Amino acid sequence: MIDPDSLDEGEVMVCPVGLKSVAVTKLGGEFGAIDNRCPHQGGPLGQGTLENGKIRCPWHGYDFDPFTGQAAGGPDFDVTTYPVEVRADGVYVGTPPPASPVRTVSDVLIETMIDWGVDTVFGMVGHSNLGLAEAMHRAETEGKLRYFGIRHEGAAAFAASAYGKLTGRPAACFGIAGPGSTNLLTGLYDAKADRAPVLALSGNVDSSVAGKGAFQDIDLLAAFADVSTFSAMVRSGSDHAELMAMAIKHAVLARGVGHLVLPDEVQVLAAPPQPGSGPAGRMPDLRVAPPAQALRDARARIAVATRPVIVVGAGAKADMAQITSLAERLNAPILTTFKAKGQISDRHPLACGVLGRSGTPVASWMMNKADLLLVFGASFSNHSGISPFTPTVQVDTDPLMLGRFRPVTVPVLGDAGVTAHAMTEGLRLHPAIVDQRPEVAERWAVWRTEKARRAAADPGSGRVSAAAVFHELNELAPENAVITVDVGNHAYSFGRYFEPASQSVLMSGYLGSIGFGFPAALGAWAAVPDRPVIAVTGDGGFGQYLAEVTTAVKYGMNITHILLNNGELAKISEEQRSAEYAVWQTSLLNPDFSALARDCGAFGKRVSDRADLATALREALDHPGPAMVEILTDPGSH
Repeated sequence: MIDPDSLDEGEVMVCPVGLKSVAVTKLGGEFGAIDNRCPHQGGPLGQGTLENGKIRCPWHGYDFDPFTGQAAGGPDFDVTTYPVEVRADGVYVGTPPPASPVRTVSDVLIETMIDWGVDTVFGMVGHSNLGLAEAMHRAETEGKLRYFGIRHEGAAAFAASAYGKLTGRPAACFGIAGPGSTNLLTGLYDAKADRAPVLALSGNVDSSVAGKGAFQDIDLLAAFADVSTFSAMVRSGSDHAELMAMAIKHAVLARGVGHLVLPDEVQVLAAPPQPGSGPAGRMPDLRVAPPAQALRDARARIAVATRPVIVVGAGAKADMAQITSLAERLNAPILTTFKAKGQISDRHPLACGVLGRSGTPVASWMMNKADLLLVFGASFSNHSGISPFTPTVQVDTDPLMLGRFRPVTVPVLGDAGVTAHAMTEGLRLHPAIVDQRPEVAERWAVWRTEKARRAAADPGSGRVSAAAVFHELNELAPENAVITVDVGNHAYSFGRYFEPASQSVLMSGYLGSIGFGFPAALGAWAAVPDRPVIAVTGDGGFGQYLAEVTTAVKYGMNITHILLNNGELAKISEEQRSAEYAVWQTSLLNPDFSALARDCGAFGKRVSDRADLATALREALDHPGPAMVEILTDPGSH
């Protein structure tokens, strides 16, 4: 129904009638209604003009009679007409009830995806993925799927990557042809670099114009070839369910990106009868025991060590109980890579914090005193700084990771937990093995005294030191929180100063992509909405995805954002100085981020005085929804 006064004489407008859109005209005092879709290329007739008594399509100028639907180009182009009644309360247009939806290829794909446990999608709906979007809509209506509409596809990929890092299960990210899918690539490279399972779904141009340079026509299989472990085009004659199963299976087992491309017309094809393709009978138990000889060699190395030290990486995330048990038998300190921060509580008497550039002097001291390194699930990144001079037993499930950059003393192929348990069962200790716990406690006492001194120092100029920020966060962060960390000076400070209890920490580890922090918090919240989520970012990284605050508000995400604003890409300034270059083009022109958060409907507070910091953080953490504390920090404070 429309108001008759809303349409002037000689005017045409689009009128929604249920799920259908019609083009309604007023001509000679009479109302007419025809289908809104031009049969040529789907142009919206209701957005056209009335000329010489005809509706002219705004795309290509085809003319249609507004009352009969007859096309000037001949009966093959005629459009449907609909009855119109003028009543006392308005003009009514009658359309037939919508037909029952046909099960499409897109429905098969989404049903299979859900059968494999992928029930969370981050993405943006657009003109070349509408068929797949409608299948998602139906699944969401049935309570089988959650869809989060984001503001930039890059944020969708980062959110999906964070979801995979936190849970070990894939979420999906979703874009259109061309730029919508290429925008996904940076977040997907993050998943590839950090070995997180992700499913990427790309709409595509119609197959009839693909490869001809059509609008948004890009060879997406070529574009995604390097980033994905599996990438395939879904065609009309494909085994559609099997392609989805293969994409997800590769994402999970190869710990990377599974990718499907769906041409526009294929998405809405009626689905041929196909059996389901769930994971039952198709997924192995990956807890592989080490070879007997490698295990004997590792035990022999332990038996002659007096100061063994354990280093854990993110690959050992699920196996910390067994590794900690081994450490306790050896009284061996446990050091973590930055990516593995939080996998053991810094309150444990053997925990030494992070090793390397983002680490603690406790960890580096204990490694330098070691006579054996037992390394579980770490890739020996140059940022970690694992000693190349100490005999090393390396355990990993991926044979390519063993001795990746240099030979190790004993490479052991096996599941970290199974291997640590096997080492513990057959353990022989050196008679002079050292109980290193008192030394760990001593080094922590020295470092905590220094941290307290730095936290108490006043940087002046209405600024707060990074040491003070993380001193307060140590006290206030809930022990079950998930903390996402961006890239920049604040990340180095977080690595040094924050002492995790049982919080989970997510970061862009090996890609090191600025901008990761806040989109990752969206993914973390979707994965574990019952846990507090804290995003720690700098102003440089947050500036890349600041519109996603509206996403957090839209979906009521309980995310506390701690934004360290130093007005500068300070880490890059430091690198320029270190190289004896002039500091150039690293300054930032920032808005009042806390005011922006409030404008978007979130809690927002700005802090420039150390005395206000704790109160502001408490208020934000207690706020039931998105909240930001913008802290003005000193670029030289880290």
